Parts: sequence; C-alpha cells; structure tokens
Amino acid sequence: MTTIRRFCCNDLLRFASVNFDHLTETFNMSFYMTYLARWPDYFHVAEAPGNRVMGYIMGKVEGQGESWHGHVTAVTVAPEYRRQQLAKKLMNLLEDISDKIDKGYFVDLFVRASNTPAIKMYEKVSLLFISLN
Repeated sequence: MTTIRRFCCNDLLRFASVNFDHLTETFNMSFYMTYLARWPDYFHVAEAPGNRVMGYIMGKVEGQGESWHGHVTAVTVAPEYRRQQLAKKLMNLLEDISDKIDKGYFVDLFVRASNTPAIKMYEKVSLLFISLN
C-alpha cells in the first residue's frame, strides 16, 4: 500500500535513488531545504511498505492577482514504481492544495518537450498550464 505524506528533513537523505532518472531535475540541498521551509504544504513523498521512497513532488505558490497559482518544481517517480498512476496522485494532491489552501487560479510546470509520457499525464490534470522546454 502506498502512503503519501509531507516531506521531512530526513527524506533528503533517502530520495537520491529516485533522482537518478535522466529526466529528473536535481538540485542542491539548500534548494530542497528552502522549499521545505517556505512551502511545506507543497512538498510530499510517496512511500512503499518498508518506508521505501517511491517518488515525490515539490512545488510552491507564486504570482499576484489572477496570476496567483501553484507551481510544480519537481515531480518524479522511481522507475520500478511507474505506471501505477503515482505521479497523477501527486499532481492531483498539489492541485488540491493550491486550490483549497492558497486559492490558486491554476497550476503550472515546465516539462521537456521530449518527455512525451509526462506531457500526456499532465494534460489530464484539470487546472494545469504546461510550458514546454
């Protein structure tokens, strides 16, 4: 059974294997810590039984007025846990947080134009604005 919970500092020492995928952006520890401190509601981890990290989502809220929105900074799922709709669950969670907690008008993200599976999944999220890189 998958558990999705808020990310905590200890998770920074446990999620490196998920970041090894060539399509996943990785950042330095201070970047992750900044997100965890400033936007904790937007940082979640998915775990398999035995506390194995399956994936995570990291985002923030930004903008002004009608541009106030949630932003997905990173979402990734370990290869062995893909095709289980875990990324979709994480995206829906961030969308709900943006809508219900921060009253965001939409959610946006940047995605590589070559990442066709991700683009197809993102197109199914209702409030999402996608920018291709």
